[in-house]
Amino acid sequence: MTSLPYKIGTLIYAFNPADEVLLLQRAKAPNLGLWSPPGGKLEQGTGESPHHCARREAFEEMEVDLPVEEFHLVGVVSERGYEHQAHWLMFLFEIKARLKRLPPRHREGEFRFFSRSAIDDLSIPRTDRERIWPWFWRHRNGFFVAHCDSTSDGPDVWQLLQTTSPDCSC
Repeated sequence: MTSLPYKIGTLIYAFNPADEVLLLQRAKAPNLGLWSPPGGKLEQGTGESPHHCARREAFEEMEVDLPVEEFHLVGVVSERGYEHQAHWLMFLFEIKARLKRLPPRHREGEFRFFSRSAIDDLSIPRTDRERIWPWFWRHRNGFFVAHCDSTSDGPDVWQLLQTTSPDCSC
């Protein structure tokens, strides 16, 4: 495989009182035009932790200011060769508190809340549809670690490396 940059980021899963998830229609790459959870890249030069990155991104993008204890780490996903552009290490966090309002439009895109079933009809990243969303739902009260080898000539190869969930038989 060609040498690619390694990017480390967070995804933030936030819900309103109706248990609808907040998604962002991305206004720039990666995933331009697609719906995904908000989040962003760790500030590696400052030694920022994944929890602090999630807190900072929630504040910058969603105008939500919460302590790091409000961010539950649901999963860690590594993707080798995502879109043949980069390798990714992503930390998936759920905000424990429920959002009472829709965040204002941001330079990253437009926010909307969606029911779980509505996500199936949205334009979302392929890897999210294939595995990340199903594993997020299954492990929402637990934890998982997964790895994806993206391939150019066939389907992605996924591995569920670790799982802890009271309702999971995987």
